Amino acid sequence: MRPNSDFALDDVERIRDMIRENPWATIVSFVPGRGLVASHYPVLLDEESDGIVLLSHVGRPDERLHELGAHECLVVISGPHGYVSPGWYGTSPAVPTWNFAVAHLHGTPELLDDAENLDVLERLVAHFESPLPEPYLMNRTLENAEYASRIVHGTVGFRMRVERIDAKEKMSQDKPAEVVGRVIEALRQSGRYRNPALADRMAVVQHLEEQT
Repeated sequence: MRPNSDFALDDVERIRDMIRENPWATIVSFVPGRGLVASHYPVLLDEESDGIVLLSHVGRPDERLHELGAHECLVVISGPHGYVSPGWYGTSPAVPTWNFAVAHLHGTPELLDDAENLDVLERLVAHFESPLPEPYLMNRTLENAEYASRIVHGTVGFRMRVERIDAKEKMSQDKPAEVVGRVIEALRQSGRYRNPALADRMAVVQHLEEQT
């Protein structure tokens, strides 16, 4: 990723928040003789570990495709992002851009045994079901628990301690506050480029920048 100190994101806790809020990840490996391979799975933070430790599982075909555990992987987490029109700036000259938040997380996955994999599956289900009024938890019935125990053998769980991070949060930090305000307002309007999530993130980053 192109380095730019204006947009560098090196606050580990903010990166952890990005993972919590945007758990759908792209997993990339370079496999000798095969080249680059990529898969997409939800990930969770191991909240009990220091730093950044990811938990997830993949289908066995993907485990073989990546040769998971044999070498380093790149896990890409994307936060809010979207198009920014120069017409929103209220200044001239101006050019269009794309605001975004992204983290490239590098590490070597550690494969989990069946019991740990089942635990990760249960945690994934609980995490995504908990906001619902009637969560459909993995062990809600004996029948469901037995079914989960059978299908878990078709998946491979992993834990990945992140050893290297390359993260960026480009939210118009290089623009005057009044310009940022106009962009945020435009992103909240109806239309093709309505993007309230990006507007909210820009507002947060602008506030953080003002406090530093």
